[in-house]
Amino acid sequence: MVCLAFIFLPSGCRHAGATNTVPPVTLNVSAAASLTDALTEINKLYTQERHWITIVPNFAGSGTIQQLVENGAPCDIFISAAATQMDYLERKGLLWPGTRRNLLINTLVLIVPANSTLDIRSFAGLTSEKVKRIAMGDPASVPAGDYARLALEQLGISEQVKPKLVLGGNVRQVLTYVETGDVDAGLVYVTDALTTDKVRVIASAPQEINATIAYPVAIIKNSVNAPAAGDYIDFLRGPVGRSVFEVDGFRMATEQ
Repeated sequence: MVCLAFIFLPSGCRHAGATNTVPPVTLNVSAAASLTDALTEINKLYTQERHWITIVPNFAGSGTIQQLVENGAPCDIFISAAATQMDYLERKGLLWPGTRRNLLINTLVLIVPANSTLDIRSFAGLTSEKVKRIAMGDPASVPAGDYARLALEQLGISEQVKPKLVLGGNVRQVLTYVETGDVDAGLVYVTDALTTDKVRVIASAPQEINATIAYPVAIIKNSVNAPAAGDYIDFLRGPVGRSVFEVDGFRMATEQ
């Protein structure tokens, strides 16, 4: 696989096998919370091959990470769960030119606690008087929450369920609310639902919504480790990264 550093750095990149010529590198990787499990596994595999590299992960809502990057927080690579946050940073000139690309595709689903007795069989079931609390990400800062908002609007039940909504700071917090039974239902990515046996998937969001769910990745302009960051993105898109992502329920964006 061609190293991205050859594309956007005039100095090129060092050969991965030349460990005696490569100084220690720390990569700050900020990513949407829904990537926690997949990237934790990939980061372990990556640093086993490149033992001179240390990865410092930061998992949070994409909107939160966007604000941190804008305010100058250390970040070499940003993987967002939606284009909106990446678009904003690109307009601000905070991305390394030419490094942005879509990495992954995901699906938004409706889930309930595994032991739920409410007999919710579709999104329409959320309007039942028996359903008291529905969790979703805060649309203002969590892409999954914004997709959930759009799904509820398209299905024509937004106003009916609005008083029941419990907003989470990221998609994993929403998943926890459902796992613990603190809410009757929730909207998360299918990749989150697959991480636990404490929830059941009831339905997928409308295809028109799911077709727009993409995870862009880019190198941040003030990165001092751009060659290593480019190599890391190549690894994510390569066979090892692909294998982990697909096991966790993601699809590679290059498939569409």
